[in-house]
Amino acid sequence: MPTLNIPDYKTDKFFGLEDLWLETAEGELTHYHEMGEGTPILFLHGSGTGVTAAANWWLNLPELAKMGRCIAIDSVGYGQTVPPAGIEYGIKEWVRHAVRTLDALGIEKTWLVGNSIGGWVALQFAIDYPERLLGVISMGTGGAKKTAALSGHAKPELSEAGIRRTLEQFVVDKSLVTDELVSLRYQSALNDTASDRLVEVIGARDRDRDALPLDFEVLSKLQIPVLLIHGMQDVVIPVSRTYQLLEVIPTADAHIFNQCGHWSQVERAAEFNQVISNYLAQHMA
Repeated sequence: MPTLNIPDYKTDKFFGLEDLWLETAEGELTHYHEMGEGTPILFLHGSGTGVTAAANWWLNLPELAKMGRCIAIDSVGYGQTVPPAGIEYGIKEWVRHAVRTLDALGIEKTWLVGNSIGGWVALQFAIDYPERLLGVISMGTGGAKKTAALSGHAKPELSEAGIRRTLEQFVVDKSLVTDELVSLRYQSALNDTASDRLVEVIGARDRDRDALPLDFEVLSKLQIPVLLIHGMQDVVIPVSRTYQLLEVIPTADAHIFNQCGHWSQVERAAEFNQVISNYLAQHMA
């Protein structure tokens, strides 16, 4: 494959993460962050206006890197990852992009940590490629039927005020939605819009909610460890989604944070990191 030109881009110092790039297919250049060594742990971010791996995981990677080799990607169609010509977005393609990333890094098996749509992708990955997984950790797992908040999520307002309203739906503690964070998400959203991806990506996500729900029959036979995390006050994906999956997946455990919304990895970052670390330590042993 011909060498691709690396974009002239640096993640804002606010997030404290180094930019890395990887050719994952012809014409596809994946943007990612990496910290730590040892057992691979692949992080899959959520969706929404201006989302990136950095803006999902900046409070988690430094701590969880003590547990293994943490790799957080901008899924194709999001952030700074350069998509190949003619790509058709959707849950299956986001799974395949994760597989392409693992292949390019020479990783045979990994843990997956996914937030929202990233958790949906992680469980679809477990359905399609169970032999590639050591385990799954999913918080506020996507793919549920639309709530009022999800309906608004599907028609984002491209302004700092609109992004603030979206982020404030993610948390109980609104003070976490700072001016700086809103501004950074807005700048990232402008990049998505400039490349005409935002409408395509959101349309594919919402199409697959009805067209490609998780196959519960397959999940009921899953044999890898699964941890489901949810905020009790999540208005984007109701906590009933985790209870539903907990009844289906025989290897699943769950941790529920009270006074917490959709962004548990941000709103309860220290406790979230401890829960994940303890779970990984137990199941990596």
